[in-house]
Amino acid sequence: MKKKQKNYRLGLFIAYLVIWALLAINPVYREDWLLENILVFAGVPFILWLDRRTPLSNLSYTLIFLFMVLHTYGSHYTYSETPAGRMVSDWLGLERNHYDRFVHFLWGFLLTIPLFEVFRKKVSRKRLVLDFIFAGSILLTLGVAYEFMEWAAAIVVAPEAGTAFLGTQGDIWDAQKDLLMNVVGTFAAVVFWPFIVKQPKKHETQG
Repeated sequence: MKKKQKNYRLGLFIAYLVIWALLAINPVYREDWLLENILVFAGVPFILWLDRRTPLSNLSYTLIFLFMVLHTYGSHYTYSETPAGRMVSDWLGLERNHYDRFVHFLWGFLLTIPLFEVFRKKVSRKRLVLDFIFAGSILLTLGVAYEFMEWAAAIVVAPEAGTAFLGTQGDIWDAQKDLLMNVVGTFAAVVFWPFIVKQPKKHETQG
């Protein structure tokens, strides 16, 4: 791995740690913050472990960084009370804070590339579009699993923080709509990213 690539990835990691530490100070609801950070506490060590075994491209790490920063920002305020989401809603004349919908869309759109790279390196090196579809399907399944994890954590770990954590904002179909945004984001990634990612050369797909 080139030194510039290592420095870039290290820079992203340090930048995220700084952002995370700043946003860990006096969150709006500490119990909700702890629940939201289950993803961080599990995801960051996994990414570090993956980097040692299957290094990804700088593009993938950048996309992961963007998603994790947005998630960390949402965990500080709770997704339903983020100032950025409220500001956009005010501009558009919307009653609901749609920050959670936006991040659910980006779950599919931003994280398809990293999962695609892992799948392509470790499982299959066939047709580009098929690889994207398979990666997108796995990511959608993980999105469903995360919704179940949210529900279970809200009930078992901290029932009193459940409303803030789930961020339903009075919408009984919130979970279904979040999953729909996961689907839309994943489909958008499958349509968009193959035009950005180049097909591997023949010698890269042999053996």
